[in-house]
Amino acid sequence: MRRTPLITACFALAMLALGACRSFNSDRRIDLRPGAGQKDAAAYLAHPVTVGQLVFHADFILPSENRLIDELVAERQLISDRLRIATSDRQIHVHLFADEADFKRHVSRRFPGFPERRAIFVETDRELAVYASWGEAIADDLRHEVAHGYLHASVPNLPLWLDEGLAEYFEVGRGLDGVNRMHLDYLRGQLAVGGWRPNLPRLEQLTDAGALTQLDYAESWLWVHFLLHSEAGRETLLTGYLASLQPGVPAGSLGDWVKASVKDPHEAVIAHLRSLSK
Repeated sequence: MRRTPLITACFALAMLALGACRSFNSDRRIDLRPGAGQKDAAAYLAHPVTVGQLVFHADFILPSENRLIDELVAERQLISDRLRIATSDRQIHVHLFADEADFKRHVSRRFPGFPERRAIFVETDRELAVYASWGEAIADDLRHEVAHGYLHASVPNLPLWLDEGLAEYFEVGRGLDGVNRMHLDYLRGQLAVGGWRPNLPRLEQLTDAGALTQLDYAESWLWVHFLLHSEAGRETLLTGYLASLQPGVPAGSLGDWVKASVKDPHEAVIAHLRSLSK
């Protein structure tokens, strides 16, 4: 099971920085072919392509027409509209590797001792970046990690559980209403055997991204989906909380907001899970 904990500034990582953003139109096709003088993958890697807020670096030539790239660019406005957060011009560097072994070597060299993952999101005081290998799960991986980038570019002090829950929500792509089928099936099974009950205060205590479990990711996703898709008015609990987060100010508890507004919230989230399972 893939999960890709983000690396924060405490790792003191140095990142690449390039060029300014340009505006984008999600309806147009995006041409990622090498320009004049870019005849091979090495040259392409040396000349990143900026599309909207994203800067693509690849050790292979990306297709000239790629719906996934279009989708990643459009994800910026999707997140902004759904969560009612302002967009940002802060660039997100997306480093892509054709070969998984090359990706692993690169990541282990830059981030020694970090556990192996298919993809990672990195944040420092200077930059935001995604690293991934172009494999079978690339669509989910990039939607997830790029969502982290858009969120961190716009929302300060985002609690770990909520950061991951939102990324899990947006990784499924358009047309599915944020339903992450893998998490839905897992939680339904855990509930059936008595192995799990929702516990938002527990999630709010999580601080180590590398130690998150499948249950942590799944329950975080469920709380996000519950707030965005259950009864009218609950969405404003999430969007209002995100708007309240300020730079340099410790994040308060979204759980307190939920508890004050939702009767028996843990039972309500179970009812929501069951409604999705029908």
